[in-house]
Amino acid sequence: MKRYICASILSLFLAVGMHSFAGAQQKNAAAVKVSGVLTNPLSVTLADLQKMERVQVSRKDRDNKDHQYTGVSLSFLLKQSGATTGKDLRGENLIKYVIVEASDGYQVIFSLAELDPEFSDDKIILADTMDNAPLAVADGPFRIIVQNDKRPARCIKQVTGIKVGFAK
Repeated sequence: MKRYICASILSLFLAVGMHSFAGAQQKNAAAVKVSGVLTNPLSVTLADLQKMERVQVSRKDRDNKDHQYTGVSLSFLLKQSGATTGKDLRGENLIKYVIVEASDGYQVIFSLAELDPEFSDDKIILADTMDNAPLAVADGPFRIIVQNDKRPARCIKQVTGIKVGFAK
């Protein structure tokens, strides 16, 4: 009986350990696909994001507690993928939009112009850390943080895709 209990505990320990290891591997393999009307579509991993210019923003949670999120400016990421930005963002290009999608199908939309620093000073980032720690599994590994929105509805969790399109 004692041997059976020890074997059961060991099996449980190994199963939990393997689940954690598999979760860590999946998180490291996670990527955000940047696609659509672009000249250089990308697939960005956590490692890729860590190599890019980092931006930090403050955002309150539902309990009104401030948190510091770190990631990459969404405008920088779009520029790297070949989206229309800066002086070229005029005329017909002003009807372009960006849809961000989460793993559960939840989507939010931005106009391309509101993400461009030549149009707006709002900070919108693709975050991978909160308060100097990786995002919680329920939130990450990638999350959009919109610093100045009054409501957090566009601070989308578990981001898997970013797509640029025309509103025609």
